[in-house]
Amino acid sequence: MSEHLLDRLLASGARRGDAIGLATSRDGRVAISRDQVSADLDPASVAKTIAAIDAELAPRWVMWDQRTAATLVAHGIRLVRSWDLAAADRFVHGGWATSPALIWARLHDLDPNTIPVERGPDLFNQIDPAVESASPIDPDGYLRASWSAGGWEDFDGGAVTWASLALRCARLQRAATDTLPDPPRTLSALRSESSIELLCSELAADGLPLDEARANELIAGYIGPRPTTQQDEFDARAQRDAAVFAAAPGVGQVDLRSPGQVRTLLRRVGIEVPDTRAWRLKELRDRHPIVEALLTWRKAERIESTFGYRWLDENVSGGRLRGVWSGCDGAAGRMTASAGLHNLPAELRDAVRAEPGYVFVRADLGQIEPRVLAVVSGDPKLAEATRDDDLYAPVATALGVPRDVAKVAVLGAMYGQTTGIGAEALRGLNAAYPVAMAYLERADRSAQAANDLRTFGGRLIRLSASSPSPNGTEDRAAVAARGRFGRNAMVQGAAAEFFKVWALTVRARVAPLDARIVLCLHDELLVHTPAEYADKVAAAVDAALQEAAARWAPSSDGRSTTGRSDAGRSTTGHSAVRFVAETSVVTSWADAK
Repeated sequence: MSEHLLDRLLASGARRGDAIGLATSRDGRVAISRDQVSADLDPASVAKTIAAIDAELAPRWVMWDQRTAATLVAHGIRLVRSWDLAAADRFVHGGWATSPALIWARLHDLDPNTIPVERGPDLFNQIDPAVESASPIDPDGYLRASWSAGGWEDFDGGAVTWASLALRCARLQRAATDTLPDPPRTLSALRSESSIELLCSELAADGLPLDEARANELIAGYIGPRPTTQQDEFDARAQRDAAVFAAAPGVGQVDLRSPGQVRTLLRRVGIEVPDTRAWRLKELRDRHPIVEALLTWRKAERIESTFGYRWLDENVSGGRLRGVWSGCDGAAGRMTASAGLHNLPAELRDAVRAEPGYVFVRADLGQIEPRVLAVVSGDPKLAEATRDDDLYAPVATALGVPRDVAKVAVLGAMYGQTTGIGAEALRGLNAAYPVAMAYLERADRSAQAANDLRTFGGRLIRLSASSPSPNGTEDRAAVAARGRFGRNAMVQGAAAEFFKVWALTVRARVAPLDARIVLCLHDELLVHTPAEYADKVAAAVDAALQEAAARWAPSSDGRSTTGRSDAGRSTTGHSAVRFVAETSVVTSWADAK
């Protein structure tokens, strides 16, 4: 079957890199479609067929959303590259909401507000199965609600038709990129955005290696031994509360889970605070022992409520922590994950341990946001600062301030902070790096006016929905907050685009070494690799940074440089901008510095 289908594709004129529609059914069958060539494959032949087509044509497999990839991964099939219709739709139109029906409507200039909704049959809505199965398109040109909801699986030949429709939509999405400001860059970003969903499906299936015994030990150190009854839980909670009150005998007791009452408790020992945020309390920890006790209590409380024994039982199986992954957060486009994978407390990281015979190669992009700002703004002076391993050092020299103040100023510029320790230095940035600061200011002003933005790669940042109230007024704080979001989203969004290119490049380069990415955390990658290949995988991760930079924002001469120091720092530069990453080989995530 695999050779026969491949021959048919070649005979039809299929070339390397062409798009091929794909649909997977609940029963494990897979439909493939490209123009006049189609096939409905039984589960036994799928892996061999796709492997043969991948080897010969290296196609871009078209799917409606990540669920197709997840089904294939569950059957041991990992695609090389894809075009994900849902991911592309979110990228071009912004936000999170999408569906096959909405994708179809947008691509065919149909009103999204009148998309048909699936309803059960009743006196006024008689569904004719013959009509439903005959065509996926209704008389008004919309995708039928039954097909969009998955009914295609129940229709004879529905899987092949669904795969064909996916290919049709992908071609329309591809053509639509020509109407955007920078078509080549947007097309490249859409391809990365699509293929990152393949990695997401693999991350969800593989999970993050986690030593359950060590996790139980760490959790017990904060909240006590695993309770056997509900009363045990109440008793342990009361003991943690009592430790706080013991730090200030005689001041009375309050509900520690109420910020207002905690402020009252602090007031009783002479500490007045506007709020009880952790960073504020940390600055006051020398004022009274109760502050340190509160910080310790909060840490335990978070572990008990979010990362305690229940979390462990619900999300860990077979020595792996598993959650749902997405390539887009619906805002600036950062990857997201459930099950605490993106906010696992540092106190529990020692439980994330490589399996016997394996190690982790951990790589963390250094100072990625200001380096990305140098690229997207085209500021030559900021680009020059990126040549230094520590970008903040030359910035500090240019501003005539200490390095820590320069860092606060640069981050403040990207987050819209205009007060505090870096405020004066922040004003100096306008003179030292006028192009970068003007780029941020334009984004800020545009966002304040509720104008949509597009990132470096072309992702739509939707702000037009944030319109003023009917009487034409809007709270100044809300306007300012929208401006801060806009300026930051332009940098965060571009950084997310670069990170995805890097992650996909690493995924491809380490696969032959039996290594797999098991965690993508903002700007950090964790690769699980056989110990014998650790050095090779680390070198591949370093080289991938160079390759990713050249692909994401190629220089005019196409050259880039890279190197890895004895300290494990890899660097890469394209044009005038240089990227760096700290790379290390560890057995526990807690060992990564």
